Amino acid sequence: AALQKLRGTSDLSAELEEMLAEQAAVKGQRAKNPWELFQNPALRWQLVSIVVLSSAMQLCGNDSMYFYAAYVFQEAGIPQDKIPYVVIGTGSCELITSVTCNMIIDYAGRRPLLLGGYIFMAGWAIVFMVALSQQTQISWMPYLSMACIFAYILSFGIGPAGVTGVLPTEVFDQMSRPAAYMICGSLLWFNLFLVGTAFPFIVKSLTHFCYIPFLVVCVCTALYVWFFLPETKGKSFLEISEEFRKRNFRTKTRAGFYKGPEEIKTTTL
Repeated sequence: AALQKLRGTSDLSAELEEMLAEQAAVKGQRAKNPWELFQNPALRWQLVSIVVLSSAMQLCGNDSMYFYAAYVFQEAGIPQDKIPYVVIGTGSCELITSVTCNMIIDYAGRRPLLLGGYIFMAGWAIVFMVALSQQTQISWMPYLSMACIFAYILSFGIGPAGVTGVLPTEVFDQMSRPAAYMICGSLLWFNLFLVGTAFPFIVKSLTHFCYIPFLVVCVCTALYVWFFLPETKGKSFLEISEEFRKRNFRTKTRAGFYKGPEEIKTTTL
């Protein structure tokens, strides 16, 4: 009855079947603590995935764009008393795109949104650094810088901001999800503190090219998503966990083939 009220439909047989199958799979288990996730080899790649993506959420430099926003808008000729409202507008863009991402995530898929978000952010970071370095030489560069700020924030909102938060629900079972979300939240706040502390020193050292560290983070995260993160769109939890199980337990034989745990038991390595 609660699911029918939440979904607004009475046809919930597929979802109920998936929930009951997951419940049966974890029957008799207790809720795990965060440190138990690190000790469990069956959760190795799930844990690595949320650690990488949760850290990249803050280390990608999206929040640092607001550091430059007032300066760039001032150079673009926006009146000083209007700049705070324009900065609020950039935050509104992030909110709108995050909501939009949640509306299209089941159609576009998780990997394309993450890949597209980080790849576009890497591209805009390059353009932004070039625009900053030429801002005093070319009259229209401040407008390009301003466009880069909006584009960077929009790319973040449509991809990483909307997708990262739902991944722990899809890759961890019911007994591990609370601990996984605790790890994600801790990493988000720690890396936010790290970026907030280090960014002024990065700006002082690299000046207009201060986004190079964030560019590296975006590229590395995109590569991780491309090579290691499976698509979870349209898959049940058991199907997703099976994909991770193969990666967590595969072992290389002398012949060079990878086998799962069941095969390993009957194969001489």
